[in-house]
Amino acid sequence: MEELGNQIHINDEWKKVEGAPWPLGATWVEAEKAYNFALYSRFAEEITLLLYTEEDTVHPVHQYELNPMINKTGLIWHCLAPKNQLRGATLYAYRVTGPYDREAGHRFDSEKVLLDPFAGSVFFPPGFDRDAAKQPGPTDGKAVLGVLPVRREPFDWSDDPPPRHGHDLIVYELHVRGFTARSNSGVAPEKRGTFAGLTEKLPYLTDLGITAVELLPIHQFDPREGSYWGYMTLNFFSPHDGYSAEDDPAREFREMVKAFHAAGIEVWLDVVYNHTSEAGDDGPTHSYRGIDNRSYYLMRENGEYINDTGCGNTLSCAHPNVRALILSSLDYWAVSMGVDGFRFDLASIFARDLSGAVDLENPPLISEIGLMGYLHDRRLVAEAWDINSNLLGQSFPGMQWRQWNGKFRDDIRSFVRGDTGYVGALMQRLYGSDDLFPDGPVEVYRPYQSVNFITAHDGFCLYDLVSYNQKHNEANGHHNTDGTDDNRSWNCGWEGDEGVPQEVMALRRRQIKNFFCLLMLSNGTPMFCAGDEFMNTQQGNNNPYNQDNEITWLDWDLLQKNPDIFRFFKRMIAFRKTRPSIARSRFWREDIRWFGAAGEVDLSDHSHTLAYRLNGASLKQGDLYVMINAYEEDLNFEIQEGRKEQWRRMVDTSLPSPEDILRSEVGVPIQGLEYTVRSRSVVILEKPVENRRKTIPFF
Repeated sequence: MEELGNQIHINDEWKKVEGAPWPLGATWVEAEKAYNFALYSRFAEEITLLLYTEEDTVHPVHQYELNPMINKTGLIWHCLAPKNQLRGATLYAYRVTGPYDREAGHRFDSEKVLLDPFAGSVFFPPGFDRDAAKQPGPTDGKAVLGVLPVRREPFDWSDDPPPRHGHDLIVYELHVRGFTARSNSGVAPEKRGTFAGLTEKLPYLTDLGITAVELLPIHQFDPREGSYWGYMTLNFFSPHDGYSAEDDPAREFREMVKAFHAAGIEVWLDVVYNHTSEAGDDGPTHSYRGIDNRSYYLMRENGEYINDTGCGNTLSCAHPNVRALILSSLDYWAVSMGVDGFRFDLASIFARDLSGAVDLENPPLISEIGLMGYLHDRRLVAEAWDINSNLLGQSFPGMQWRQWNGKFRDDIRSFVRGDTGYVGALMQRLYGSDDLFPDGPVEVYRPYQSVNFITAHDGFCLYDLVSYNQKHNEANGHHNTDGTDDNRSWNCGWEGDEGVPQEVMALRRRQIKNFFCLLMLSNGTPMFCAGDEFMNTQQGNNNPYNQDNEITWLDWDLLQKNPDIFRFFKRMIAFRKTRPSIARSRFWREDIRWFGAAGEVDLSDHSHTLAYRLNGASLKQGDLYVMINAYEEDLNFEIQEGRKEQWRRMVDTSLPSPEDILRSEVGVPIQGLEYTVRSRSVVILEKPVENRRKTIPFF
């Protein structure tokens, strides 16, 4: 339940009788010792407010039949309910009557008990039944209810400003439940899979070097829907109660955020404002569909749902009320819950107009979210595509937003796998993807707007990327037809883990280091998936959206089994963070020179090699010389600049631990200006700047 954070004052005498149309939802009015209720519905003919106690969620203890001639302003129905008349009620919902005309887009059902879209938190009664909400007929005692706001002490955030990272930003995507659900997570049993459990793992995250966590959706979803990832949102204002160790998920979440901030880690949320848990034609009527189906969802002229999300419905994000819902939710999570950033799932949906067509000129919601981000100093990250549109890069109307760069993922995977013709693409991705985010002269983008990733929740994890040629999604129940077939993976010569030869496993470890090395060397914002740092596996499942079990729960025993990989990740992160010349506010421009194994870059289709020198003098840093060999044979690289005594080897992914990445910045002197780069490996040399402190550790 929420504290009374959003109180209002009613000065107009008539509003003390009729209620106020704003804010939407249920709001406490202290002066009147009453609750104000406001609900948008353009096509409703009758609305009844229902009030319940937790002891009886079948029979309302009180109800208000709203009179449109008194309790309506514009398209918003509202009333004021004195607390002393509520008969102890703590829960509420609505019945909404209107036309049922599928071709016109109306799905009103006066027998349904409906959740307020703006409810601050929700209550699942003992008889909650998703199937009943999918069928015609009443849902009394079976429907999720809103919780009336209650008085609580304000949360103490302290006076310390939240962290904001620049060149040292390292984003770590994780699932709150899956991160600590296993018994070997080291978390107390009652806290496994919760916000409190995640807080217990803070020392691990700080030791690894993480500076921002991106949490998979934590908004309340329908626990009967069968989704593990949480991308089927039921309510946009409350944390999912299944992620709480106690009975106050909001407070537990805030305590987690405060602890992360104290540790210097930003907290980002993956948010889903493009569709809801009501799904398609055969989905449940929990809320939006029964309150105003035509206004909340995009539809074709015949009343069919436009399904650009692949989840059955698409929110009408250009509609004023839907925009109010999304912006109110974002404001709540930013201001009241302390969230530092938002990754918007299928953000290209925000560019749809009221007809469902893409509007790239002035989509209102994208501009409004941009203003919110500016006013609250919050990070905004777009997944700039959906089923029917791809707005990655400059096509996305939010010019200052960061974006998940799926092109980076695909090109790096292809190059490391050994595909032909990807040297040019590798150069583009390392540089910061200025083909997608152009470096002027009219519109000037920044390289950090590219969120570079090789793995995420959707697709193979990093170990599976080097262990499986094919997806193995049989456990999902769709006969292995779900999930992408375009994985750009390579099993290193052996499918899966059963009886894998030692030499294959050694190659997999090297490929994992290659992937992460290239990620950390790239200009932009790096992100990787929890568990990649100790070779966690999902057994070849590249779409485990419904697997709330050991397929998706991190296996912390692997951290003890693969300490060399964890060490490499930890030190490669520190290497990047202590060298600001890699991750810049601007593109590398004149500070970069590209080479091949010998002389100029070989851009032919058969080429698998690249080298470059990154000059760090403009940032008072040393120079880097990087040599990359994705070929199946060892190759001699000729170092094109500097004298041999100036260069120190810092990283060589072909070497065993601990020689693969060295402890200090001193490095190992090279023997000459020719260096044998082993097959499928990456080498980093450094020429320290003169008079630079000799010991800046990165471990």
